[in-house]
Amino acid sequence: MGDPALSRRGFLTATAAAGLGMTALSGCGGGSDSGSSGTTTVEWWNISTTEPAKSVWAALAKKFEAQNPKVKIKIVQLENDAYKTKMTALTASGKLPDIFHTWGGGVLQQQVDAGLVKDLTAPTKSWADGLLPVAKQPYLLDGKTYGIPFDIGMVGFWYNKALFKKAGISAPPATWSAFLDAVKKLKAAGVTPLALAGKESWTGMYYWAYLAMRTAGIAALKKANDDKDFTGAGFVEAGQHLKDLVALQPFQKGFLGAAYSSPTGQAASVGNAKAAMELMGQWAPSVEADAGKGIGADLGFFPFPAVEGGQGTVTEVFGGGGGHALRADAPQAAVDFLKFFASETTDVELVKKTSVLPVVPAAESALSDANLKLVQAQLKAATGFQLYLDQAYAPAVGQQVNDSVAGLIAGSKSPQDVTQAITKTAKEEQ
Repeated sequence: MGDPALSRRGFLTATAAAGLGMTALSGCGGGSDSGSSGTTTVEWWNISTTEPAKSVWAALAKKFEAQNPKVKIKIVQLENDAYKTKMTALTASGKLPDIFHTWGGGVLQQQVDAGLVKDLTAPTKSWADGLLPVAKQPYLLDGKTYGIPFDIGMVGFWYNKALFKKAGISAPPATWSAFLDAVKKLKAAGVTPLALAGKESWTGMYYWAYLAMRTAGIAALKKANDDKDFTGAGFVEAGQHLKDLVALQPFQKGFLGAAYSSPTGQAASVGNAKAAMELMGQWAPSVEADAGKGIGADLGFFPFPAVEGGQGTVTEVFGGGGGHALRADAPQAAVDFLKFFASETTDVELVKKTSVLPVVPAAESALSDANLKLVQAQLKAATGFQLYLDQAYAPAVGQQVNDSVAGLIAGSKSPQDVTQAITKTAKEEQ
């Protein structure tokens, strides 16, 4: 909700962009004010645009305001792609919101390097030390804390058990060849195997990223970024495996124009039992229920399959979580809000109401959903963890990964084209 949560994405219309531009000018990099009323306004940008998170987060802001009468939380919410586009522009302008969503990694590093992000090491140490270590990892840069997590999780396949049974599939596939066989069986049974939001390039990236992890290995992804060279055989092979999947025409009709969380999009296709699977993060069940109807007990989860002959294993997982960072000169009230949001009381509420995985160890007892428990078990057993590529890498490189993979899925790029385009952008970023 990636993420989570992260749910995540859709470009701004011209009108919306203009409106948000006005918000940014009035609030970012100086929106906190202490006027004659003595009230401090804190602007909070997040991507929780779907229910139940949208309402839960708004209620938490009101609760914080009630506890802090001299603080006003101004919420700005954008879907994922729109958010990333806007934040890229704000980073370039040198003006960030008081509190803003972050996935950590290379994007946060760029903002930190530009001197735009507050070092939270000292002001949060008394309470942040108690948070789940793996959840904090993406926000630790050069040994310092620049973000506070509210979620952690991984991407995997969410599937409809009833549709699998209809197609004669007795168990989730554990290998890529078995996965392709499952896709063929679903199609033969008249079931759409996979839902994909082709309009939003991040959704397709998940396939290529996982296939690269399974073929080249998780260490190769870091080395390729360090060396600025993604043309290795394992990465080309990942693209070929994805091309083989696309050749089976597994996605829903009109997928290239489909959004993620719209009523006719990817999540709704699974939530309305019109598609058997989607490759998505731990936030998927809540978005499926919000965008569609949800399929209840028929919903299951399985990790991305192993690729025969590959360097990676199924215990190496891909994903991340959501966190909050602060602009460099954010007021103390913003730090106080992060502490409030990372408290056991708040985390229990988030776990119970929004299906996030706990970042406060004491909140783990609030986790009741069987599938989310399975995700958590996979995370705990993980032998390797790869952050979302569009966040782990520099922004331009991450965007190129998304766009090139989208081109491969649409049929306009070859597996070699994808690796060459990413490599070219990586070298340009040196």
